[in-house]
Amino acid sequence: MASYLPATMQAQVLTSFNAPYELTILPTPTPTDYDLLIKVGAASYCHTDLVYASGEMGDTLPIISCHEFAGTIVSAGPLAFAAIPSLRVGTRVGVPGRSYHPCTKCWECTNNDGDPKGYSVACPKGGNLGITRDGRFQQYALVDARQVAKLPDELADAEAAPLMCAGLTIFSALLKCGLKEGGKVGIIGCGGGLGHLGLQFGVRMGFEIFDARLTKTEALLEEIGEGADEKAKGESGLDAVLILPENQQGFDYGMNLLRNHGKCVVLSFPTSGFQVSATDLVFRDIQVLGSLVGKNRVLKQMLAFAAEKNVRAVTRTYPLRELNELVEVYKTGKGGKLVIDMTL
Repeated sequence: MASYLPATMQAQVLTSFNAPYELTILPTPTPTDYDLLIKVGAASYCHTDLVYASGEMGDTLPIISCHEFAGTIVSAGPLAFAAIPSLRVGTRVGVPGRSYHPCTKCWECTNNDGDPKGYSVACPKGGNLGITRDGRFQQYALVDARQVAKLPDELADAEAAPLMCAGLTIFSALLKCGLKEGGKVGIIGCGGGLGHLGLQFGVRMGFEIFDARLTKTEALLEEIGEGADEKAKGESGLDAVLILPENQQGFDYGMNLLRNHGKCVVLSFPTSGFQVSATDLVFRDIQVLGSLVGKNRVLKQMLAFAAEKNVRAVTRTYPLRELNELVEVYKTGKGGKLVIDMTL
């Protein structure tokens, strides 16, 4: 089923926390069951990779990071193509981090809202690439056939990789807002990977998007009509806000921008949590929702939308051998997405 595959491959391995990745030679893995073996074309760096490498999120070591990547199927386990008949050797796919080998029997797996039978990205026993099992800063990688999506021809691997986490996460969060065209959405902290994709997705969905970086609270409230003499407090405001920063100030700022009955969708997860005003929940009827990643069917919807509407991340690419240099650039806080391009 596979063309010639090398016996070994290169991988960047994290062997201890708060330390550089180590470029290592490892055996090329062999697929079993629902596995696909992917020749990785591009692998994108995520904030979660930085958090994990600091030791604040999990304890699996050694580990290969990365949970958003794209590549080409070169081999498959005996159950893979039967489960997803649209896939075959040579198919280009995008791969998010969740869920590798779910249990197929829990409530999540059996109530999965249109995803492959017995499969859920939320399965508590499923593996999470780059966190509970090896991710994809390597030349060849095993993935679950049920977690991938075929890539549109319009998207190159290096363009698709950032969409597998950042794109899917922000797209799913925008859908959770439940708004019609013309709805007003504020993105709090939109300068990074998720935010700049959220601006593109939101505008192309027909929403009125407010970049909270560019406007002070009072000016933005005035712009959206909040505080006008003839209107009571909370009568105007945004229909929804997406919270990306990991600090209370950003959360409070977003809540203050919402109209009564608005939605606050939280995508960040600071270890200290967020303090929520009971007054906002009870008297203003604000809904606070969490959003992690989207289902597999949402992944396919997002990719089709991005291809059709020309949604692309701003990227800078590096070869696999320069992953540690990439990490240092990421720490400077420059916007966009940093991507390992395996062709370099």
